[in-house]
Amino acid sequence: MEPPLSSPPPPLAAVLPKHGDLSPHQLSYLDEHFRTQEDLFFTAPLLLASLNKRCSDLDADLHNLGTNLTKRAVSWITRSFSAKTSLHNLNLTLRRTLPRDGIASNKFQKILGQEVLPLPLSLLAKQVTQIEGIRNYVETALQLEALVGDLEDAVFCVVNRHSGSLFSPKVFNSSIATDSGPKQEKLLQAIKAMNDIEEVLINVVKFHPQWRNLLISVDNRVDKILGVIRPQVFADHRALLASLGWPPKLLTSNIESGHMSGLPNPLVLMQGDKRESYSHSFIALCALQHLQKRREERQRNLFGEKEYNLQLWAIDELVSPIASRMEYHFLKWADQPEFIFALVYKITRDFIVGVDDVLQPLIDRARLVSCSAREAWVSAMIQMLSSFLAKIFFSGLAERYKERQTRSEVMTSWLHLIDLIVAFDKQMQLLVNLETGLFLAESERFEGLSRGISVLMIFNDRPDWLKIWAKIELKDACKKLKAEVKDERAWIVDNKHGSAIDTEKYLLSTREDHKAPFIAESALKIAWELIERCQTMPATLSRLRFIRSAAVKFLWYFFEVLLFRFKGTELPPDDYNDDALIRLCGLINAARYVESKLQEWSDDVDFLEMRIAENDSNHHRKDGSIDRSCFFGEEVKNLSELETNWLMEIIAAILRAFEILSWEYVQNKEHFEEELEALSLGRLSATMDLVVSTDFVEALDVLRSQLRLLKTRLNSKDFLDLWRSVAEGLDHFISCSILTSEIQFSDRGVSQFETDMQALFCIFQPFCARPQAFFPYIKETLKLLKMNKEEVKHLQVVLSTSENGIKCLHLSGISHIPLDQFVKVLRNRKFGT
Repeated sequence: MEPPLSSPPPPLAAVLPKHGDLSPHQLSYLDEHFRTQEDLFFTAPLLLASLNKRCSDLDADLHNLGTNLTKRAVSWITRSFSAKTSLHNLNLTLRRTLPRDGIASNKFQKILGQEVLPLPLSLLAKQVTQIEGIRNYVETALQLEALVGDLEDAVFCVVNRHSGSLFSPKVFNSSIATDSGPKQEKLLQAIKAMNDIEEVLINVVKFHPQWRNLLISVDNRVDKILGVIRPQVFADHRALLASLGWPPKLLTSNIESGHMSGLPNPLVLMQGDKRESYSHSFIALCALQHLQKRREERQRNLFGEKEYNLQLWAIDELVSPIASRMEYHFLKWADQPEFIFALVYKITRDFIVGVDDVLQPLIDRARLVSCSAREAWVSAMIQMLSSFLAKIFFSGLAERYKERQTRSEVMTSWLHLIDLIVAFDKQMQLLVNLETGLFLAESERFEGLSRGISVLMIFNDRPDWLKIWAKIELKDACKKLKAEVKDERAWIVDNKHGSAIDTEKYLLSTREDHKAPFIAESALKIAWELIERCQTMPATLSRLRFIRSAAVKFLWYFFEVLLFRFKGTELPPDDYNDDALIRLCGLINAARYVESKLQEWSDDVDFLEMRIAENDSNHHRKDGSIDRSCFFGEEVKNLSELETNWLMEIIAAILRAFEILSWEYVQNKEHFEEELEALSLGRLSATMDLVVSTDFVEALDVLRSQLRLLKTRLNSKDFLDLWRSVAEGLDHFISCSILTSEIQFSDRGVSQFETDMQALFCIFQPFCARPQAFFPYIKETLKLLKMNKEEVKHLQVVLSTSENGIKCLHLSGISHIPLDQFVKVLRNRKFGT
């Protein structure tokens, strides 16, 4: 019993061109021969026979032309070789006939018929070189002519096999297996011929760039051939996809109901001849794209420069019919864009396994280096979605944004779309990095893909949309900050580490280290969210413009909030308000914390790249006082100025309060001029236990309480600058007040002054080991006042007789007090009798 015969595969349906794809000449030809419907039955067979006869005649003429061209080329090559041999023999003869002493021999003179001089010989060598160049040009031209001829033959076979039977019943009765084999073979031969031509042209560009006309001529012929073969290859590939059942049906009801069931993948279901035919077609498309890329690189002289392109024609052909089918559902979901993103993600995810398992081996067979089927698939789906969003959503929103009445609604819709885009980009990045990013850190997985695959690419070519987006994000961010600024709890400093005031920490990193209020962290969080919104944007300059227009402007808005709060805080010198000091400390700490974070962000690689691009494009204004290597240089400078100004306000308030409270103390001459008889200075120090002056106690107490409060509320770096500046100001104030008051210090007055100053030093004792080192004027004034009578007289004599008073001061251990004040202190010293 014979086995049953397997039924033949179904015939490939003829794919007629669209009406819009026909040229005017073709339309007029068809209209001329098919005026009525009856002509299709009576005129078509006659017209087909006539066209077949004309094609046969043209084939015969083309064959004759090829034969004649081959004969002439062989004849020319033979004569070229003969000429080359003659020139070579002539060259050898000339070399043999030239004697070593440079004098022409009789044999050489017989050959040339005259005396040979160096100039004619060099001219002859030049002509030989020119002939050699002509021979190389002719050989290259003949080689290219032969390659182009082979290419035209292969393309003719491919096109004739298709177009000759385009309107014939043979197309409808033929199968994929019988039709695609020879055609694919000829197509690959044509692509190989074009690659061979490209190799020759690359050598011409490298070594003979002066042969420009030859390059243009060959490029024009190859362009015409590509213009014929490329549409045929794409048409065959699309017909093959249609026969495979691509694209599959979309189950959108599952999307709307929230159930994400998988879709059947025709790529995985392919078997046998269909799988083989698709493999050949896919490889042919990849080879054709690789050839096109080589030609573009050669024409732009980009040798050695590699540009990583995620786009593949073969995968774009998979996405194109899906996009046509999805557009209907996209328009239906215009008010529910989340369904659009869900559908695109579902299709991308469901088919990505087939893309990996079926298409990646084909890409490897096509020898496409650094090309990933997974990335190309995801990139094509994202580009499809981006085009739709730009056409349907953003174009309309941008127009409605210009109208003030609908601006609020547009802002809400725009932000909702951006939220969906950011979440969608992260999902797609996870799909791409599912295998390649298993052993990479989160930042590395993000950097590897995000710059090339993102829906935000729609803003690259639309700076007006980018500007609108930045404005909307800025308004939304300022609105969020305003809500937090009104809450006084946001300005509270979390003082959990306040008990550990004895351990100084100058390496500050966290908000708690800086003792900054919660509002500073909230502002930074909002600014960083703005920066992350554009993180996947491919173009560096577009990201730069968005960050400058949104995140940086938001930071300046926050600076204005800090400045406004400072202006609402008063520090009256006669009202020692701790609340005002605490409020100013919070502002300084907030500015310091934000400044440190901005410097930390500027050290990131992304910001360094954007700063370099900004400097190269001269996009940002140049300022010599701003660090051009720091992305947030201007903002850091502004914050530093704010901190300094606010710190000086606190310092000035402390010094004014001290001056008011100690005014009576420094003006009380009798207190320092009072003298005890019968007691020397040494005996006075040994027998009397002096206390701090009454007029000086309140000033010291207020100073001590203020410094203790500032130590617990102000960050350690700024507090270090503050207490040192306060010490310096008190040193100048007390020393100058004592001198200008013309006080005649008695022995008891010197002891009292020393006691009071020791009390002042004790206030700064918790901040340093030797506080008197930060009061150089007071310390040297005490040193002079504690000298005995003989030492004072000796110094006065030396100063009156010596011409170099500065040297005398240095010998006495005085380096800060000027000479005139030095003399005044000695003069105001009063000794007992």
